[in-house]
Amino acid sequence: MPSAIWTGSISFGLVQVPVRLVGATKSRDVSFNQLEEGTGARIRYKKVSDVTGEEVPAERIKRGYEISKGRYVMIDPDELDVLRPKGSHAIEIEEFVDLDEIDPLYFEQPYYLVPDARGVKAYKLLVEAMTELNKVAIGRIIVRSKERLVAIRPVDGMLCIETMRYADEVLPRTDLVPDDTDVELNERERAMARQLVESLAADHFEPEKYHDQYREQVLDLIERKAAGEEIVAEPLVEPPAKVLDLVAALEASLEKAQSAKERHPSVAAAGLPHKPAKAPAKKSAAKKTAVKTRAKAPAKKRSA
Repeated sequence: MPSAIWTGSISFGLVQVPVRLVGATKSRDVSFNQLEEGTGARIRYKKVSDVTGEEVPAERIKRGYEISKGRYVMIDPDELDVLRPKGSHAIEIEEFVDLDEIDPLYFEQPYYLVPDARGVKAYKLLVEAMTELNKVAIGRIIVRSKERLVAIRPVDGMLCIETMRYADEVLPRTDLVPDDTDVELNERERAMARQLVESLAADHFEPEKYHDQYREQVLDLIERKAAGEEIVAEPLVEPPAKVLDLVAALEASLEKAQSAKERHPSVAAAGLPHKPAKAPAKKSAAKKTAVKTRAKAPAKKRSA
């Protein structure tokens, strides 16, 4: 089991539910180190002054907030310590709301709330009540001297807590969508769009069907190079962009979706082309393998 990030209790009314906060996700991104060519030595970073170019020791580095170009207000760590919220071991529930009322844009980072052995009954009671009423608890938690707004929701018999963004951290959408007063949609276009959506609809979401193909290809590349295989990069030419004909694109999409559904219904539901299982590649120290890299194709000249 993952180690606890925070221990405390959920507090609502006079009820206290002892819980532990643990991570709910794990990053699978492939990370690289920067190395010096030829020697393979790691590249290190130093904090230097942009005036003298010399390295500055940690004890001489202070915090400053830029109020205008080149003007800073210096802040002492002791001044920030006074403002930091005092540590608390309780998640104070302020209200319960319907899950449908929360825009997913406000959700930030998920964690699990694991019940303490002393509070399993109260924990289970809270999970069942929230599940039956389809309610989400909104509260605050202090972790690492920082107060965070959180949403607690029941998921498969346990509680999941999501840190949330504040309202002023979510950009308004009003100015992002172009004015559609001059856009006219006919009934044929609407019907084809609905049909396309329905043709790609699945009964339920299956996250196991989806994979990070880029990460898998990078790990395969690393494995083959570690085995001594020489990789030859070849440019991947992208076709020039085509002028969009909405009706034609809808018709072609419908035909493709229908064809995919006839070949493999589960793949069609995901909107992905069906591909046969690929046999594992044989490793060879002397074999050269081509790897395509992207390159833009020259734009075609339009006729007058």
